[in-house]
Amino acid sequence: MPSGHSHPTLVTHGGRFHCDEVFAYAVLRLALGLGTTGEDHRLIRTRDPALIRSGDIVWDVGTVFEPEAGRFDHHQRGAPLRPDGTPYSAAGLVWQVYGERAVTAILAAATAGDGRGRAVASELAAAIAADLDETLLRRIDELDNGVSAQGPVVDDALGLGRLIGDFNPPWDSPFASGPHAGDEAFLAASALAEGVLRRRVDAVRARVEAAAIVLSAHAAGSDPRILVLDRGMPWKNAVFTHELPVIFTVSPAANGNWMIDAMPPEPGSFAQRLPLPEAWAGLEGADLAAASGVPDAVFVHLRRFVGAARSREGAVAMAVRTLEA
Repeated sequence: MPSGHSHPTLVTHGGRFHCDEVFAYAVLRLALGLGTTGEDHRLIRTRDPALIRSGDIVWDVGTVFEPEAGRFDHHQRGAPLRPDGTPYSAAGLVWQVYGERAVTAILAAATAGDGRGRAVASELAAAIAADLDETLLRRIDELDNGVSAQGPVVDDALGLGRLIGDFNPPWDSPFASGPHAGDEAFLAASALAEGVLRRRVDAVRARVEAAAIVLSAHAAGSDPRILVLDRGMPWKNAVFTHELPVIFTVSPAANGNWMIDAMPPEPGSFAQRLPLPEAWAGLEGADLAAASGVPDAVFVHLRRFVGAARSREGAVAMAVRTLEA
């Protein structure tokens, strides 16, 4: 922080708030290890130039972008753009400096209980921060500016921008006017933004770690067309990203069975690279065991994209027999 204060002053504009400054505040608190306002830092929402100048970190107000001085506004002429020309919001600008630190803090807290802590955080933080910059922060930038590289942007009724905007007091509320109008609502909205960020970081972390497991399991398999996993996890994205020749994936289900899933030909498709045999479609139990020759086969969906057996060996056998047929 520019002044090195132990209790920094954070400044953004007052009045009606939007997703970008609310989200930026959540990012800053996480990255700097700050608790509640008044406890270890001061939050000022204002348009008073003197108060703005007093801030250690200022965002979405002040018409200055100087990261080294802790200034992150995007309303002035010459404000930064993403490489494709999409304008940054305050949240996007803050993320470029503090995003990886915020992700590191979230990961360290989430994985401390299993003994991994900072080791996992330092290993994954950069990749997760980059992913979120493209999938989440870019969207906040687009919504705040109303434009993207592809054209105008509209927020849907259940989008993050609309949900955070709904925290603003309505015009006829006694909390909608005065020098501290909306301050309490701003803090409540920031708590929502922090929760969204924490859950999104954990979701991306899980996806990244699952991809590593998928690649390892595929490399260890005896047939590159059959991916066998010891735990249920997201696997399709890794298969597509790394262009693996997977036809079927075998993995355990919560009920004790082992599932066989047919790989779709492309993301989002409901088709299969190779469906399970038509003669097995809709069969269960003894009927399926007789038709498939797999004694512990349990069922095959009528549309042939998924089936199950009571054992790992049985599910693998269903995959092998389908490939042989």
